[in-house]
Amino acid sequence: MAYFRDNIERMAGYVPGFQPKQTDVVKLNTNENPYPPSPAVLEAIRTTTAEQLRRYPDPVGDVFRRAAAGVLDVQPENLCCTNGGDDLLNIVVRACCDAGRPAAFIQPTYSLYPVLAAIQSCPTIEIDRNAPDALAQLAQADAALTMICNPNAPTCELLPIDALAALASKLSGVLLIDEAYADFADDNALRLVREFTNVIVLRSMSKGYSLAGLRFGFAAADPALIEGLMKVRDSYAVDVLALRAATAAITDQTYFKENILKIKAERRRLTEALRQLGLDVPDSQTNFVLARCVGKDAEAVFKALAKEQIYVRYFDLPGLEDQLRITVGTPEQNDKLLAALNPILQG
Repeated sequence: MAYFRDNIERMAGYVPGFQPKQTDVVKLNTNENPYPPSPAVLEAIRTTTAEQLRRYPDPVGDVFRRAAAGVLDVQPENLCCTNGGDDLLNIVVRACCDAGRPAAFIQPTYSLYPVLAAIQSCPTIEIDRNAPDALAQLAQADAALTMICNPNAPTCELLPIDALAALASKLSGVLLIDEAYADFADDNALRLVREFTNVIVLRSMSKGYSLAGLRFGFAAADPALIEGLMKVRDSYAVDVLALRAATAAITDQTYFKENILKIKAERRRLTEALRQLGLDVPDSQTNFVLARCVGKDAEAVFKALAKEQIYVRYFDLPGLEDQLRITVGTPEQNDKLLAALNPILQG
């Protein structure tokens, strides 16, 4: 007899980006912020006391919720703290979906979505992102849970927020808008939380706030939705260090905004430089670019870069086989990438 449920035995798990053991490499494969977190974060961790570690953390993270509410122009009751954005996705799928309650999303998108659905024995409705009526098809599907990554990973583009509002108005189920990369975009969907009772906006502290190693995310939604999510998540979902660090990070908006501007500037420079090397690179609304290898095998380029200890992301998936996802690094990291790419692409 198998130890696991049949759906677990059959499914393939999520595969994270490669994590090299060395530190002296150019790591542009997992969309981490190339700059360190705010000094206030390190101070918050340094000054955490033994007494604070001895006790359980605040179950709802009110200190963070109050700080974030002031920054995001919502109420603390609109927020739910989680152990990273992926934890929130897991909570929402568990809360909303089962064998009779499907999830819907457009492809290609974040590859964790179908994995979480498979764990939950939840049928999926997957719609071609390139279809001109993709959002209309999502509305017609009217799934128990509709998930949209916006800006989308790995395709970098931002769907108009008004279009998402129109979609929310047509759904009887929950619309989760995954804004893990919203800090780098020209617009965001937070205002929809105030307009619709069926919208959850996911935010992560991993990208814009340089806290990928800490694991902290949160939901913004109508208080009734937040109450439901609280029933499903772990009783102490976020630890003391993460709460203190995330609060310090979101409070230091000056440092945060300076880093975002630096990354956006490098995104423009990297995009143009990659285009000059002959790659097809659309404009990006994220902290990464998606580069189509014109006349070159993308997997071969990926492997050639890895030999130079320069790591980008290659997806052997339909519609992505000829493309590389490249995180925007520091100017020095980007220069090393470009210098290595030139002979590879010319060879």
